[in-house]
Amino acid sequence: MTHDTSVSIHPYFKVSEGNLDKVRPLLEQCVAITSQEPKCQYYGFSLNGHEVFCREAYEGAEGLIEHLASIGPTLRQLLDLAEIARLEVHGVETELAKLRGPLAALNPTYYVLEYGFHR
Repeated sequence: MTHDTSVSIHPYFKVSEGNLDKVRPLLEQCVAITSQEPKCQYYGFSLNGHEVFCREAYEGAEGLIEHLASIGPTLRQLLDLAEIARLEVHGVETELAKLRGPLAALNPTYYVLEYGFHR
């Protein structure tokens, strides 16, 4: 059982050949934008060749929805150069239920958090 209402989203992007140098400034923009979001708990990008992973979590579903609104234009630019290879969303069911409609077009896999804590 958990009382943790944080929501984490785990997007894996596959960058098109030859576009990594164009993607890097967009990642920096994403970090700059997201650093101003009060409900963001952590945010960053890890790279493995042409695969980019975004490590991010928010205070509840509302924090994630607010993030997607603020990052929207930059994310659209990123998706012109990369595709989402895999997308996971983790959280308690009450928070995930709030995301199923808004994230439906992205077709994520949802993982229900059942045990744990958040400090």
